[in-house]
Order: sequence, then C-alpha cells, then structure tokens
Amino acid sequence: MSKPDEEHEPCNAALARAFGFFGKRWTGVILATLLEGPAGFSELRRTVGGISDSVLSERLAELGRAGLVSRTVSQGPPLAVTYEMTAAGQGLIPTMRELTAWANVNLPAEECTQAADSSPA
Repeated sequence: MSKPDEEHEPCNAALARAFGFFGKRWTGVILATLLEGPAGFSELRRTVGGISDSVLSERLAELGRAGLVSRTVSQGPPLAVTYEMTAAGQGLIPTMRELTAWANVNLPAEECTQAADSSPA
C-alpha cells in the first residue's frame, strides 16, 4: 500500500504542468477563439485584441508543439496559413466550457479583467 502523499504526487505534478501551460497569458483566449473553427493569423490577431504578433506566434507554436493546434499552409496565390484545433485540442472543449461556466458564477467580471491585465505575457 502506498503512502497518502505518494498517491497525490503524480496528480499534483500533472495539474501543475497543466496550469503552467494554460496559465500563460493569451493561451486560453486563443483556444477559445479556435472553438469557433479554423482561423488565419490575422483573424486571430483581430479577435484576440491586444496581443502582439510575436506573442501570438509564440503561443501558436507552443499550442502546436503540445498537439492542440494544427497549422495548415495553403499555397496561393495568396499564400494562406490556417490554425485549427486538433482532436486533442477539441478534447478540451468540455473542460473549457465548464471552466467558463464556473468563472461566470464564481469570479466577478472585474476580477477577471484585473487578472488578465496583471498576468505575464
């Protein structure tokens, strides 16, 4: 039989990894935008207001490396790049909807705005 602390350690480590990844500024907003369907870089930049091109590129690359978002290049003219959620990314949809519902009930809107404004880029 394992010790109680040993039973919780893998879960805590996994949860810490998840919050470390999803806690980065803009990551959740980008994923929420892609819930609506595939989008190009410019469309994402417009929808995710206030994000710089370099941060958007960085977050999309991170989401791609994590297997949550795919990048498709269509040869033009004009050349078009489209981002969309993969099957693994789509697996997050129920969790994101639950988290949104919880936040709507438990976190006042002004706290959400302050938290977004103070989180690291």
